[in-house]
Amino acid sequence: MFLLEGAPVPDHATFARFHTLHFALCSKKILAAVTKFLYSIGEISGEDIFIDGTKIEAYANKYTFVWKKATTKNLEKLLKKLAAFVESCEEMYGLKIVYQNKVTVKHLKKLRKKLYRLKADEGIEFVHGTGKRKSPLQKSIETLEQYLEKLKEYTQKLYVCGDRNSYSKTDHDAT
Repeated sequence: MFLLEGAPVPDHATFARFHTLHFALCSKKILAAVTKFLYSIGEISGEDIFIDGTKIEAYANKYTFVWKKATTKNLEKLLKKLAAFVESCEEMYGLKIVYQNKVTVKHLKKLRKKLYRLKADEGIEFVHGTGKRKSPLQKSIETLEQYLEKLKEYTQKLYVCGDRNSYSKTDHDAT
């Protein structure tokens, strides 16, 4: 306000135009002169050179929060999918894993172990890419791995949430 003395404030395009037309042409010379001056008055030693290209992503929007209610709801849906998936795998591959109609993480790990054992016994090679057909066993294993990853993610989110209703993904202490 002091420098402008009541004149209108220049917009960003004015600064960009000045930078492009005037400063860009002589920026190396000016920065070198400033560095030499700082060296001459003893502000910098000249022994080490530091180049910092750090880029930090700004994540300041409403989608950076994890809500406990939504996570709990998604976890319940996932558990239903897992129960149906385990039942279908038991039927498809002739396995018996679940006892008393309750699926636990122990059961899921046992299922994964048995599916990988079936893969090894049958000598099935997993295929990836377009134009290749996945075997039902490969599809089952990949689906189980995805479900386990989601289960781990949801339990981690609920653990971080604790007694709170939400937390920020970038700062777990923020609510």
